[in-house]
Order: sequence, then C-alpha cells, then structure tokens
Amino acid sequence: MQHTLVMTGVSSGIGRVAAEQILRRSPHVHLLVVTRGSSGTRPAANLGAGGHAVSHVPADLGSLESVRAAAAGIRDRLDRGELPPLRGFVGNAGTQYANALTEGPDGFESTFTVNVLANHLFVRLLQDRLAPPARIVLTASDTHFGDFRHNLGMVPGPVWKSPDVLARTGAFPEPETTTAGRTAYSTSKLAVIHLVHEYARRLPAGIDAVAHNPGFVPGTGLARNAGPVARFAVRRILPVLALTPFATGRTTAGRHLADVVLGTTRAPNGSYVDRRRAARSAAESYDPGREAELWEAVERFTADRGRGRP
Repeated sequence: MQHTLVMTGVSSGIGRVAAEQILRRSPHVHLLVVTRGSSGTRPAANLGAGGHAVSHVPADLGSLESVRAAAAGIRDRLDRGELPPLRGFVGNAGTQYANALTEGPDGFESTFTVNVLANHLFVRLLQDRLAPPARIVLTASDTHFGDFRHNLGMVPGPVWKSPDVLARTGAFPEPETTTAGRTAYSTSKLAVIHLVHEYARRLPAGIDAVAHNPGFVPGTGLARNAGPVARFAVRRILPVLALTPFATGRTTAGRHLADVVLGTTRAPNGSYVDRRRAARSAAESYDPGREAELWEAVERFTADRGRGRP
C-alpha cells in the first residue's frame, strides 16, 4: 500500500544514502523531503529518477514559524488526497555551531532549535495525521555518553540544566568557544533521547518512536558552521577513521538508518538503536522526571501563541 514518509536531512551524507535505500527497497513510499528554501528541488528530482515518488517542502529548521508552515502544508496535502497516508517522520537533520551564542529568530539557541524544537514541532503537528502502524525516527548521537570510548575526546559530554536555560544562548561556560558549541550539541542529542522516551509514553498506540545513533561518521556536513581548520580536519583528515572500528562510513551509516526506518532492524517503541541494533543509551538518559520537565518546556516553547498549542 502506498504511503508517505516525511524526512529531513536528505540533501547529502547519511540522509541522502538512507533516502536512496528507502526508495529502492520500499517502492510504495512517497518520500516527502524537507529542505531549506528551494534547495530541495534538485535532490527531490535526483531521488525521483527512475520513477520513484518524491516531492519536497521548503522549511528553515532554525525557524519555528517556518517549520509550522511546512507542517501545515503537509497536512493540507494529506487532507486533499495529494499524498497517500502518512506512515512516518524521520528527523535526520542536525547542526552544530562553533559557539553557544547563536540565536535564531524565535529567541532560542540555534543548536537546540534545530536538533530538538524543530523535530518536536513536526512530530506534534503531524501526529494526528499519522496512520498506524507508523514510526518516528530521530537521529541521536553517542556523544551523549560523554566518554572517550564514544566520542574519541572530540566532543565534550552533555551538561544538563533546566530546559529554560538550555534553550537560550550562553547556557554553558565560555559560550563564545567551540567547546561550548560542542557541549550544546551533545546536550541537545541527550534531549532527543529524553523526548523519544516521552513520545513512547504519550503518543497513540501504533505510533512508535525510536532514537538512532549512526556513530561517528566523518565527512558529513555537521561541521559546516565550524572554523576553517576544523572543517578541513573533518572533511579531509577524519574520514580516514572510517577505515577503522572507531568510525562508520556514510554508506554504511545511511543503510543502518534505512534499516531502522523500514523496520528491518528490530526497534521497540522508545528504544535507542546504536547503528544496527537496539541497545542501552547512557544511564543519564533514563530519567522520567527530567523527561517530563523537558516535555512541558518544549510544548511551551513551540506553542502557537494564537492558539496556545503546537
């Protein structure tokens, strides 16, 4: 049966490989890619080559109003029958800044906006259009463990604080530094896992939520906001690590993501998938009190002031 899958982060890297895999292995999917501005026209056309059903909707994930408009457009297309039933949302897009001072148009710190709030707003605005069985997959990161084994010492571990602090600029010491920016990243990925646990408790039966960790994947666009030296290292030097057990190549990581989305990898509701199998996330990530507090905060942050709800 034909169905729709909404996916962010497909222009390159892991997401592009995963999208190609999904279309090849699931011919009944209509893939609706979310891209910034008109930049999605070419990726959608390339992915649709060979007769695959692909379309795109523009959205700036750093702007909640833009995300809200994109979700409204998707809902309208579903309601008019222009799209087959919605069976999934994949929040693969992510960002990392070289500081913790970058503020978006809504007044929130940009890492938190893109990695946490944009995903949450899409989930909440599309959840009543999801036709069970449906699956939500959000890309997490093993940087949330905060130890050398998982991040090779390149990314500081998360530093959890009140969501009202985390959502604003300057949440971490020396916020103008790259260290603070990377701390904001790992903390945002811990928040993603917290939200997946909360989705598993709150979303209707038949809608599963899963966090997927692709592992360390050199050569992606994650460092696009870093300085020139860091960008050079990520693009030219670190890819060599993909030949070792410490990293995963883009093709393999994309295939793992597709496996989770398509259900080839067994992933119970609320689970954390480490590359290709369900596993335990960090002990810190299991905290129902913290998860409930985060839920309340992101609901408040993403509320449409005109209606008092997402």
